[in-house]
Amino acid sequence: MSKLDPWLARLSHLLPQHALSRVVHRLARIESSRLQPLLRAFVRRFGLNMDEAAEPDLTAYSSFNALFTRALREDARPLAGDANTVVSPADSRVSAAGRIEAGQIFQAKGHHYTVRELLGGEENLAEAFQIGHFVTLYLSPRHYHRLHMPMTGTLTHMIHVPGRLFSVAPRIVRHVPRLYARNERVVACFDTPVGPMAMALIGAQNVGSIETVWAGEVTPPHGREISVSEYPDRTVTLERGAEMGRFNLGSSVVLLLPDHPLKLADHLNPETEVQVRSALGQFY
Repeated sequence: MSKLDPWLARLSHLLPQHALSRVVHRLARIESSRLQPLLRAFVRRFGLNMDEAAEPDLTAYSSFNALFTRALREDARPLAGDANTVVSPADSRVSAAGRIEAGQIFQAKGHHYTVRELLGGEENLAEAFQIGHFVTLYLSPRHYHRLHMPMTGTLTHMIHVPGRLFSVAPRIVRHVPRLYARNERVVACFDTPVGPMAMALIGAQNVGSIETVWAGEVTPPHGREISVSEYPDRTVTLERGAEMGRFNLGSSVVLLLPDHPLKLADHLNPETEVQVRSALGQFY
């Protein structure tokens, strides 16, 4: 931990977070063959394994966003376990994992936040997770940015909660209280064979754009009011391991699971790297 981290966290309060993110949103979508040297430099700097990409030829990517949201080969991330295995929704690094007790979720040493505030104050949904399990995963710029289903589920509704765009880098998360409950986020809520499941897709500095496969780009635009989207005219059911959304640049996912007997994987320690579709735990 650097002595500069608390000062960086304080500085992040002063930044025009949404304005900066809008600029990055535009820049990342500029299409030009002249970007190739920069794309190659990015691949080298962050160690992207393009052999895993469905399209390994870097010249096929005309913008940074196309590279960030690249598809992987179908065989690059095999699906672990059986129907009772909870799999990782992302290539990512574990931030925290464990039990939800009395509606409290652990963020970092000395910091907790509540299920209720993470879910935008939705009382009935929050009640379902007063006791349960959570896994928080951090996606850095080098990670694969598409998100996949941890379990087979049927979408019940989606919540968009406006908010700040603090960086979700671990050095900032340790020093900004209730960060995940303050940042802008999209919460996708599902019914699964073991009960309700919620995936909170957390916006972050330079990551003001979150998409789902059923709604397209949810953010931006940025509103001031919490909005709830339901889909009475269609049923959205996604299989375990199927793509459900994407970040346009890295961010974090807070996965909420019901109070059903679950053995979380022994390797879910902070800073552990996990791959999409690998096992996070087993319901029994």
